[in-house]
Amino acid sequence: MYSGSILPFEKKVWLATPTMHGEEMKYISEAYDTNWMSTVGANINEVERIAAEKAEVKYAVALSCCTAALHLCVKLAGEKLYGKPAISHGALEGRRVFCSDMTFDATLNPVVYEGGIPIFIDTEAESWNMDPVALEKAFELYPDVRLVVSAELYGFPGRIDEIKRICEKHGALLIEDAAEAMGATVDGKQCGSFGDYAAISYNGNKMITGSSGGCLLTNSIEDANRARKWSTQAREAAAWYQHEEVGYNYRMSNVIAGVIRGQYPYLEEHLEQKKAVYERYREGLKGLPVEMNPITPGTSPNYWLSAMIIDSDYMCKQVRDDSTAIYIKEHGKTCPTEILEALSGINAEGRPIWKPMHMQPMYRMHEAVGKDGTLRCRTNAYIKGGVVDVGADIFRRGACLPSDNKMTAEEQEVVIEVIKRCFE
Repeated sequence: MYSGSILPFEKKVWLATPTMHGEEMKYISEAYDTNWMSTVGANINEVERIAAEKAEVKYAVALSCCTAALHLCVKLAGEKLYGKPAISHGALEGRRVFCSDMTFDATLNPVVYEGGIPIFIDTEAESWNMDPVALEKAFELYPDVRLVVSAELYGFPGRIDEIKRICEKHGALLIEDAAEAMGATVDGKQCGSFGDYAAISYNGNKMITGSSGGCLLTNSIEDANRARKWSTQAREAAAWYQHEEVGYNYRMSNVIAGVIRGQYPYLEEHLEQKKAVYERYREGLKGLPVEMNPITPGTSPNYWLSAMIIDSDYMCKQVRDDSTAIYIKEHGKTCPTEILEALSGINAEGRPIWKPMHMQPMYRMHEAVGKDGTLRCRTNAYIKGGVVDVGADIFRRGACLPSDNKMTAEEQEVVIEVIKRCFE
């Protein structure tokens, strides 16, 4: 146990940062030396091949970011379900879509890009992911819905296979946001392979990185080719610049792809390092009234971010508005605000759990206005699986802990001691 006085780290201990190995420069230099610096080249081709192979799908489309991948997933699903929209409308214009509630807003922003109406599905307490019970209830309330967007939180998947079965039962397509779950599995099957469409991320804080970038995953060559076309401004096969539909500047560059290509051989190493971080927290925090990210039976997480929630009986008084938080210190109790302030005080980075989407101002205050200017109805809804707002409760009691795979055991011991002292 750490017993000394706690001084700030000289070098910041981060939540999650890129881990470079040197091999990336080989492929970056190759792109430079061969002058393939734009959105075509051998690195892109290899990233698509490796990404598909690792995710156990047939095709991957390399894009500028995971949000771009999610957007094209939504566009593909919308057009498959409802046909090609008019030029001035999105593929989901006015259609409801069931979405994960406790996630980063990039999961569902593409639904809004395409004119859809997000309906937020409650979080399952046992997994911190979309609640299958709430999803079934949602289909009872909105039987016309044909699209579900489900995210896998912090690399700890729930039963995405059960979500998939429910979608199939109701004739709905599933978009799997596996941005945080690369390398995680459910019954040995890779996350990213359950959805009709899926997206993975190479953002700077993910399991492997290109500094940016993402891939759309699919088993349809037709859909893969459509996504590639859309990602390069939807140019038609003509000698001149011919355009028959809206396109986007979403293609990954060959330089970024070089970084990702050099990172892929180290994915399993990063997985093991992240797992070690989680297990040190789990062991070091034993005896405290806290719980770590739940591991759903039959799943193998990638342990991207280690997070914890405080038992309700040991929560001190904490109040948050839309931008600030305050708390009252109580003996033997603490709260996420105090813990995050204490970590910041030793030059370590933590952050709150994702604030649920149904609590976000842009959705809880958004109204639908008819063409005549009159208020018609709220555009979104929140479907709970039971009587408790699970996502709000996890947000209230939870915090993400420093989870960088380069954090030493000694540094983590200090972080654990800081958390312990918050309960004094």
